[in-house]
Order: sequence, then C-alpha cells, then structure tokens
Amino acid sequence: MAPSEQPARPALQALLDDGTLAGSWTLDPARSQVVLHTRHTWGLRPLRGVFHQVSGSGTITEGGDVTGVVTIAAESVDTKNPQRDKHLRSADFFDIANHPAFTFAVESVRPAGDGATVSGTLTIRDRARPASFTARVSTAGGAVTLDGELAVNRADYGMTWNFIGIAAMDNVIEVHAVFTRG
Repeated sequence: MAPSEQPARPALQALLDDGTLAGSWTLDPARSQVVLHTRHTWGLRPLRGVFHQVSGSGTITEGGDVTGVVTIAAESVDTKNPQRDKHLRSADFFDIANHPAFTFAVESVRPAGDGATVSGTLTIRDRARPASFTARVSTAGGAVTLDGELAVNRADYGMTWNFIGIAAMDNVIEVHAVFTRG
C-alpha cells in the first residue's frame, strides 16, 4: 500500500468526523481474505488455513461511529490437506454441524497510531468474547480496507482437543477486509 493511501491518525479521524465515510458499507468477498495461522507438530511446523466464504457489512454514522459484522463460514477452511480440513470441521474443533459460522461484531473503530483499533465481540462455537486488534486502514479507490491480525486462544472458544500436545492453543486470525459502499 502506498503511503498516500493510508491515512495518518489525524486524516482518518477527520474522515470519520466530517462524515465523508458515513453510510452503509458491504464486505467485498472477492477482494477480502481471512486466514488462520497456527503451529502444529509441537510448534515445529506452521499451519495456514484460508476461509473461502466471508461476508459482512458495516455502518459509519455522520458522527464517525462504526459498527458492523463479519461472518466466516467455518466449513470453508482450506489448509490444502483434506483430511486435516475434515478434522477441523469436526466437533474436536469448529463443530460445523452445530456452529456453521464465526462472527466478529464490530462495536467501534478508533484511530490509533498509524491505523485504527477495531474492537468488538468474536463469537466461535456460540462462545462470545471481547476482542480487539490494530488494523492498517486504507481509503483508496472508493473502498475502505482494514488489514490486521487478531490473536486467539482456541481454548477460550471450547476447542481444547490436543492429542499429546501436538496442536498449538494460540492462533492468529489474519484479516484483509475490503468494504465498498453498499
């Protein structure tokens, strides 16, 4: 991202304050991506899983308040290993038969440093926990783009399966979310 595309804290605050970004926004699934990063084999090997089905929307008020929701279809995980993906979809992990989606309900976006702090509630397997992450923000090309990483301990969401300690409990959800006026 070119430096001119990323508003500095005062510029982002100004866009929120003056109503420039006010309105409804829709996540563009073709330009957005959610990726799970973890380690397995006792922390020796990285594991990357892409979620291919992501949707969402948001609203920015005239006063600059931001709310919204991003929904991730748990069954859409792809680690390039069909057997592992099947296990991730099982009751040991995502339990897609009972919990087909994860959601992140955005409650606020506040300028911070060179980007913004995105705060809300992450719900996985019907367990809702407050969560926040720092995101880089771009307002180029008529879109608002957020790029950030959210640290998650899977035990907080009831995913405690860990055969002989092979799987890491701490994970990172990487978000590249592109919103267009909806």
